[in-house]
Amino acid sequence: MTIGFLGTGKMAEAILSSVVQGGLCEPWEVVACDTSAERRDWIAKQYEVAVTDDAVQTVKSCKVLVVAVKPQDLDALLAGLKGRLTERHLVISIAAGKTLAALKKAAGAKPRLVRVMPNLALSVQEGMSVYCAAKNAKPADRKTVAQLFGGAGAVLELPERHFDAVTALSGSGPAFVAYVMQAMIAAAAALKLPKDAARLLAEQTLIGTGIYLQNTGRDIGEFIQAVASPKGTTAAGLSVLEASDVKAVIGQTLAAAAARSRELSKA
Repeated sequence: MTIGFLGTGKMAEAILSSVVQGGLCEPWEVVACDTSAERRDWIAKQYEVAVTDDAVQTVKSCKVLVVAVKPQDLDALLAGLKGRLTERHLVISIAAGKTLAALKKAAGAKPRLVRVMPNLALSVQEGMSVYCAAKNAKPADRKTVAQLFGGAGAVLELPERHFDAVTALSGSGPAFVAYVMQAMIAAAAALKLPKDAARLLAEQTLIGTGIYLQNTGRDIGEFIQAVASPKGTTAAGLSVLEASDVKAVIGQTLAAAAARSRELSKA
């Protein structure tokens, strides 16, 4: 399988890294295309893949194309390649806000199209990637997408109508979780805990909780109650949370992010 990357930013590099280092492709089966000479040099040195600034040549030599340019640059890129994209091409876009309909308009009706919403944790092989496929995509295309992104985290297929919520939860979610963690660290520091210790405790608590719940599949409400002994420290803290409007604020936060996602997809 020959894979071309149109754009080699951090997300693209994370996917490329997992593909090469995970053994899905040999380095000589990967072409990384970028307009930045500095970026091309880095990718070539780090992963020993072929690099180029020629998008047309990348399309000629690769059947699978991961489009990883900025959303505002995607239409112009695909318009320039439209006549060269054929039925043999699988085009996978990670451009935020670009719907399958928008991709089809820019790329033409011939290539098979898949839209993916990944998140930044791809760079540490703990990403969450959600994808939806156009009607002309084949079962093998879905398998290819799952393999490409599965090496850097979890993968899930959902109908495109869910993508605004997906963008809000797993796309923007890392920033929201980090915001909460930042508040926890500040609160611990106010309790005279050294800041570096507070950060480690907060990070590992969030990581451990997520892994525990994922691995056990335990009901989250049940887990909360198991940690919260009657009249204990956790119960004291939970009473403050329950008396606050934190759930409403979280709901408003995701709703605002989803609304902005809808706006961007119509732009």
